[in-house]
Amino acid sequence: MRPLRYSINVTLDGCCDHRGIPADEDLHRHAVENLNQADALLFGRVTYEMMEAAWRPPAPTEARPDWMEPFARTINAAKKYVVSSTLEQVDWNAELVRGDLGKAVQQL
Repeated sequence: MRPLRYSINVTLDGCCDHRGIPADEDLHRHAVENLNQADALLFGRVTYEMMEAAWRPPAPTEARPDWMEPFARTINAAKKYVVSSTLEQVDWNAELVRGDLGKAVQQL
């Protein structure tokens, strides 16, 4: 089995709410570095839907700073696996994962 890495944005006081963390240039640069090391991304349904809504093209590029574009390109190109028992289908370079999550992750 390949390494599985976990990534979450969290402040020093424990806040994990994406609205409470400044999405600055350094954060996005670090995220691109992490994504470039990954073979694929593993999302739950809620995170997948949130990320797809925010980053899937065609997003209005004038609505975000230029320094966000490398992250947008990288996450759009990434292979994604989505764990969900309620979604019927996914796209955005994604594949549904159902059933035993442990076994599914071991097979990735």
